[in-house]
Amino acid sequence: MLSISRAQAQQLDQEDSLKNFRQEFHIPQKDGKDCIYFCGNSLGLQPKQTQHYIQRELDTWQAEAVEGHFRGERPWMYYHKLFKKSLAQLVGAKEEEVVAMNNLTSNLHFLLVSFYRPTSTRFKILMDGGAFPSDQYAIESQVKFHAASGGFDWKGAIVEVFPREGETYLRTEDILATIEKHKEQLALVMMGGVQYYTGQFFDLKAITEKAHAVGALAGFDLAHAIGNLPMQLHDWDVDFATWCSYKYLNSGPGGISGIFVHEKYALDPKLPRFAGWWGYEEAKRFKMQKGFIPMYGADGWQHSNVNILSAAAHLASLEIFDRAGIQQLRKKSVQLTAFAEKLVMEVAGRYPQLQHISPREPEARGAQLSLVVKAYGKLVFDYLSEQGVIADWREPEVIRIAPIPLYNTFEEVFDFALLLEYGLKKFA
Repeated sequence: MLSISRAQAQQLDQEDSLKNFRQEFHIPQKDGKDCIYFCGNSLGLQPKQTQHYIQRELDTWQAEAVEGHFRGERPWMYYHKLFKKSLAQLVGAKEEEVVAMNNLTSNLHFLLVSFYRPTSTRFKILMDGGAFPSDQYAIESQVKFHAASGGFDWKGAIVEVFPREGETYLRTEDILATIEKHKEQLALVMMGGVQYYTGQFFDLKAITEKAHAVGALAGFDLAHAIGNLPMQLHDWDVDFATWCSYKYLNSGPGGISGIFVHEKYALDPKLPRFAGWWGYEEAKRFKMQKGFIPMYGADGWQHSNVNILSAAAHLASLEIFDRAGIQQLRKKSVQLTAFAEKLVMEVAGRYPQLQHISPREPEARGAQLSLVVKAYGKLVFDYLSEQGVIADWREPEVIRIAPIPLYNTFEEVFDFALLLEYGLKKFA
């Protein structure tokens, strides 16, 4: 028996100023009932208007063919500009500092061409230990690529920061101390904005300041941060960042990525980049002239014209964020995640096999709780799945739940806690 009643959870839902946004999403069903979908940190739900947005571009393609690049309500040639205001608000940037393009890992590699310039004496990259594999593989391949000609050993080029023994997430002081320790050889700090395994939100401002103080640059993978928490990348003086749009941004599987490049690099002629036609000065692009002249700001890192069908899905979701507002979403997220934490910890008090490994401070985490169930965690996870809970299992023993403020409810959190306790009791 939980100390909070269903009626109390329902009352919180009634008081929720964002409650009507749930009706704008397709909720997966099991046995004719809505699933409890706590997996928006892996793939966000589909907005009901997504099909309409995509169909509109299909209709333009059908009617206009190639002329769709220049005709219609939203000409494709300028489609990437439709996202700028929304993305700038989400990450705290100027509009010219952001652009939607490519996919996340591709963007990370392209950005590293510009911002990882190792020498024989300054070549190290600092990462959070246990970073998402795409980041690990990208960084490893980058240091290997540069090591042969750079005169350094790639095996010593990657510095990982892990939690202290007996702890489950990083202390900011340890990240800063590690930056200081490697200051003479550190070229770049490249971390996730939110750690995917624990949900920890790193202090991007403090990390960036420390990196710059020792002569290094700072970049971030914001896959689990954008649409999850407000950020101020421009004011924090972050050098660059990239993200995907299919998690908290609900823009579809494999959806379009985006980048941030601080305006201080907008016209830096010394900064190398792998150039592409779509990054060329827009007014002269169709003259097809030799000699790359980049567009101002992040647009100059573009390579090809945007994937319009993926971009249309992205636009459908960003329109919802524009109406909801990231500050209001964060306010509900803190309340919803705290409600989940309270109930989970109550259950853990009766079943010590259950542990909560995410940060306890609301400002240090996003809309995610990572739960460990010792000995029989997968059995509990499978039981939850059978009951219509869609969560995320991560080896070797973590159940990740992400109560999303756009479409999850307090009553769903209440039901999850009941089912979690039933599952623990079943297999204890």
